[in-house]
Amino acid sequence: HRLLYLFIYFYKTDPQLQQFIEIESQKQRFQQLVHQMTEVCWEKCMDKPGPKLDSRTEVCFINCVERFIDTSQFILNRLEQTQRTRGSFSETIAD
Repeated sequence: HRLLYLFIYFYKTDPQLQQFIEIESQKQRFQQLVHQMTEVCWEKCMDKPGPKLDSRTEVCFINCVERFIDTSQFILNRLEQTQRTRGSFSETIAD
């Protein structure tokens, strides 16, 4: 438990450690997103693996990736909007 308390203390008092952890967390989230996108688009677009992609499969992958990115961005924007709304609502109640 002491190691955990020591880590929490340094995390709260060291801005560089906080920034490092945030950057590493963002990298991990990005890698998870890429993995998820690859899995979804592979299942949707790949009929039979071969030495070369045909044009239909290539277009399917492009469209799938673009829709995945659009959807992810929409969700992130909605979550940010919700957090801002809740934040201003909480501030109004506190006043």
